[in-house]
Amino acid sequence: MTKIFARFLKDESGATAIEYGLIAALISVALIGGASALGGSLDTTFGNLSDALDENNTPATP
Repeated sequence: MTKIFARFLKDESGATAIEYGLIAALISVALIGGASALGGSLDTTFGNLSDALDENNTPATP
């Protein structure tokens, strides 16, 4: 029984898959955070641009 338990503790075949999964999850969280921050910034920028265009929009006189 102790040999089986010792062999189980030395077996690291699943550790690599778990590490890759954790790395992928960390990258996903970073991408989602960056995309949401960039999205908010773009929304503000385009909102300001739209407001500026609306203020300067004068109707053409015939």
